[in-house]
Parts: sequence; C-alpha cells; structure tokens
Amino acid sequence: MDSDPYDVDTLDHGSSDEPQPPSTRVPNPEGRNQHRQCPSKDDQFIQKVLTQYHSDNITNRKKISRLLKAEHGIIMSEATVARRRQQFGLLGSSQSTRSLPNSTKRQLVLDQLAQDPLHRRGPRLVREAIVADTGNLLTREYVMNEMRRHEPDGFAQREPSKKKTSRQPLVSLGPHHQWSGDGHDKLSKIGFPIWAVRDQWSGKWLGMWVVPNNCLKTTIAYLYLSLVYEIGGMPLQTTTDCGSETTEVYGFANALREIFSPNLSNDELPAHRFLKSVHNITIERGWLRVRVQWGDNVKIFWEAGEEIYNDMDPRQYDLVQWLWPQLIQQELDKLKHRLNTHTVRYDRDKILPSGISPNIAMSLHEDYGAENCLQPVDRDVVKNLMEEIGGEDLIRFVDSEYSVAAQLIFNDLGFTVLTFENVWQVFAAMLPLM
Repeated sequence: MDSDPYDVDTLDHGSSDEPQPPSTRVPNPEGRNQHRQCPSKDDQFIQKVLTQYHSDNITNRKKISRLLKAEHGIIMSEATVARRRQQFGLLGSSQSTRSLPNSTKRQLVLDQLAQDPLHRRGPRLVREAIVADTGNLLTREYVMNEMRRHEPDGFAQREPSKKKTSRQPLVSLGPHHQWSGDGHDKLSKIGFPIWAVRDQWSGKWLGMWVVPNNCLKTTIAYLYLSLVYEIGGMPLQTTTDCGSETTEVYGFANALREIFSPNLSNDELPAHRFLKSVHNITIERGWLRVRVQWGDNVKIFWEAGEEIYNDMDPRQYDLVQWLWPQLIQQELDKLKHRLNTHTVRYDRDKILPSGISPNIAMSLHEDYGAENCLQPVDRDVVKNLMEEIGGEDLIRFVDSEYSVAAQLIFNDLGFTVLTFENVWQVFAAMLPLM
C-alpha cells in the first residue's frame, strides 16, 4: 500500500467508495422541499444529480439518500437510490472494472499519468480523477497495479522523507466560522500568482483565483467581496497574514459586520484577524498539496514552450496573457473541485471532521455537532462595492476587446478545449492571426 505524504493535515483513509459530493451542487440551507414526493424514474433532475454524485466518487446509497434530503429536499430511500443508479447505468467500482475491456481501463490510467509528469499523485487521486473526467469508477486495486506497472518510481518518490512540524489542533464552531485567506507565489515566477480562501472547520477551498498581482489590496478586496457575493454571506471571522494587500479586506469585513451583523461584538470576536503566515495554518497546510499535486506540473508544461515563446515580443506576450490565465483558472477550478470531494483519512486526534470530504462536512455539518455560522448579507450591496473598487478589470490579464478578438480566432481555428498538453500548439496556431 502506498502513502500520500502530501496530505499535510489529513490523509486518505478507508474505502475509496466512501461518498464525496460535488462542489458545484447548490445546497438547500433553508430546508425547502423542492420535491415533496420521490421523483419518478424518468425525472431528468434526479438523473443529473445522481450522475454528478457518481462523478464525485459517491456510491454509498445511504450517504446519497442523506445528501439528497440535505441539499435538494428530496426524500428517497436507500433502496430507491440503488435502483435509480442501476437504471442510469451508474456502476460501482467492482462491476465497472469487470465490465470494461483491459485496453480501455489501462488507457484511462495512462491518460491521468500523462497529466502528472512529476508523478506526484497516488492511486486514490488518480482514481478520483478518472471518475471525475470520464464517469468510469475503477477499483483502487486495479489503478494501483497499473501505476506500479507503468510508473514504479512514483511510489518511491511519494514516500515521506521527513517528519512533519507539530501543530496544535484547530477549534471551530462549524462552517463559515472562519475563512482563511492567503496568496500562493509558486507560479509568480512565470507571471501567474494565486490567491485563495479556505474554510477552517470543513477544510473546504471556497475560492481559488489566478490574478495579475496578488499583492494589490484592491484586487484581494475584490476577490473577498466576490466570494461573499457568491455565497450570500460572510463568516464570523476572516484571517489573513499581515501584508499590506489585506488591509482593504480588513476594512470591508468590519464594514459588512457593522451593517449586517451589528449584534456581534468586534471586541469579543473581531470580524478580521491578522496572523503571521506560520500561524494561518488552515490555508498554509493546504498549499503544499496544491504545489505538489498541481503547481509543479504546471511549471513543466510552461517550460515546454521555452523554444517558441519570446516574452519580449508584445504580440506573443499578449497572447500568452490571454491563453495561460484562462487555462490556469480552468485547471484551478478542477483542482478545487478535486480537493473538496477528496475523502481525507480519519484522524482520531483531530477535533474538526475527518474521514470525510470537505463537501460532505459542509452539507451534513449537523451530523458532526456543528452549526452554520454564515452571516447573511445583501448581495446587491456587495455587488455595488465590487464595482466601485474597480470591478472585474482588477483581475483581467488583457482588456475585454482583446479577449473577444482572441476568442473568435480560437473558435475559427476549430479548437474546442484548452489543455496543458495543447496550449503551445494553440499558441503557435493563433499567433500569426493576432
């Protein structure tokens, strides 16, 4: 059995068939029952939901039944869940592995290995990526055996090499008690810094963004407000490091608290708290996984274009500034989804939830004795604040006119997807037409 040393705070554990919900689902915080009766077998909505659960490696019918009720207000028994899954062709891992031809199964694994040239992802992560990308759920044993066959050195590379730094247990009341925000500069050398926010209680990544500059206070304030707008509320407290780029986040957090949650005392529970980076551990713990499982590979794909890209040429520079940020953001969204649906190892010494995915922790937080701490806000007010400080232009790499023209050329050339494998091919094809 291999180990995954890069899950710093929590690691995989238990059956990989343990359910994991998708980050794209819309929760049902008010408990409104949208389907008072069990949906019929030809209901397209339930087919979409069950298919999405399957893509996120959720196969446990008991867990699915509970998630349907918690997130969509749908009452469906475990037996009916099993029948619907069978009806929609959603096979469990053992059945799916038996039914697929060997050449097909092997290719599914090889396709994922090609996306990880540094061999940083273990069998569980590869297995989760296969079902997310293709809907085919393979057994972990099969995936591991194929990886040992085609990538034997990867297992030795992933063995722990040093002892982890000792940390104190985190304590939190529940979802949205505390958001932890921070910048990630490992891709700054190639011009694409990142900023992100993570929920402390669940460990869920709430937002991940590639931006032109993650040291500008208005840019970081815009990202914070955009997250508040998206979720429809703010946490009891936000924590960041002490950099100058977070000062406007401090101001907006306090202003929104005063307007929408005046009952909360800033003396007893500040709306925003500055911490040294080493103490902002909710998000600091997560950055290693982001770098090792994803960021280091991005650099490999970037370096593949060194022979054809000249950053001193304005035409080439502008095209790269259009192509690469949208590719990185697209892949960041996938990474966020993967991290949020990844079941982490059970840790008996951990006070916060373990043995489940961050998404399930969020959706079924009451099962773990937690309360939703989200403080509702008026989204129109937040939207106005976003526009007043500069709007979407704060996070654009190229102006909207250039973006529209580049997208038309991209479409006219017949490209349908942008990937790390084809990005330099797309660049070479588009450049003469720009």
